[in-house]
Amino acid sequence: MENIETITKPSSVAIDGNKKALDRKAILDLAGKFHVTFDFAETFSPDKNYKQEKLYKNESIEYIFVIKDEPDLISLQHILVINERFVVKHWRQDWLYENRDLLLFDKEGVWKKKTLTEKVAEGTWTQKVYQVDDSPRYQSYGTWVFVDGKRYWEATADAPLPRRQEHRTDYNVLVRNSRVELTTYGWIMNQDNQKVFRDDNGKDKLIVWEKGFEVQNRGDYNIQPALDYWSKTQNYWADVRAIWAEIFEDIDELKLKEVVDGKHLYDWFFEFANQFSGDNYDEELVNKAVSSIIEQYRF
Repeated sequence: MENIETITKPSSVAIDGNKKALDRKAILDLAGKFHVTFDFAETFSPDKNYKQEKLYKNESIEYIFVIKDEPDLISLQHILVINERFVVKHWRQDWLYENRDLLLFDKEGVWKKKTLTEKVAEGTWTQKVYQVDDSPRYQSYGTWVFVDGKRYWEATADAPLPRRQEHRTDYNVLVRNSRVELTTYGWIMNQDNQKVFRDDNGKDKLIVWEKGFEVQNRGDYNIQPALDYWSKTQNYWADVRAIWAEIFEDIDELKLKEVVDGKHLYDWFFEFANQFSGDNYDEELVNKAVSSIIEQYRF
C-alpha cells in the first residue's frame, strides 16, 4: 500500500529558469485543501426564442492531492468533503508533457484516438480529465504561460454533458474553452463553453453559450474524511486506473453506454470501492469485477 503521507505531499521543484520546471511547479500548485465554488450561467443563443436555464451554483470542500509525480507526468486526484462528513471521489486530472496521444470525445458516448505530431506537441502539456469512475471525460493540450506575474494554461476540448445537465436532449457536446489560472488565493478554472448539437456528419449547431467559474480558495479545511477514505480505497482505485489504461492502449475508439439497467457505470464503481475497501481488498476479485462491468457498458 502507498503511504498516504507520501502521496499527499507534492514534491519540491527547483526553479532555475527552466521552462519545464516552471510548468511543473504550476501544476503541482493546483494541489491542496480548498473551498470550491461552482457557478454556471447560460448567456447568448443564436435562437432569439431560446429560454435560458436558471443559474447553477454549488460549493464544497475539495482536497486535491498528487498520486503520481514523474518528470513528464503529474496526476492529481480530487475528493469532495461535504458537511465535514460525506466523501465523494471526484474527477482526476493527469498532466503529460509533450504528449502525442489523445482520446478525444466525439459525441454520445464515443471517444476517438488522435495522434499529434512532434512539432505540435513540443513544449505542451496535455490535461487528461477523467470522470469519477476514472473513465475518460475530455482531453486537450496547450502551453503554460508566465507573463506579467500571471500563471495560466488554456485549451479547447469537446466533452460530454456534465451530470448537472444530463436531463438535456437539445445538445450532445459541450465545447469547453477553459483557462486554468493560479491566483493569490488558489486557482480558478474560467470557462467559456458552447453547448452544441453535433449531427452524424460532424456538423455542429450552437444552442447557447455558457459562462462558468470553478474557483478554488485555499485554506486550512478539515479534509480528514478524504484522507480516511483514500487510505481504505487507494489500492482499489489504483487497480481501476490500471484496467482503464490497458483498455486505452488497445483501442482506436471507445464507446460507452451512459446507463445500463438503470445504473450508471460510476454507481458500480462506488459500490465496489466500498466492497473492496480496507482489509476486504482483493486484487484478483477487483480485476474480475471491474473488467466485467466495463464490458457491459461498452458497445
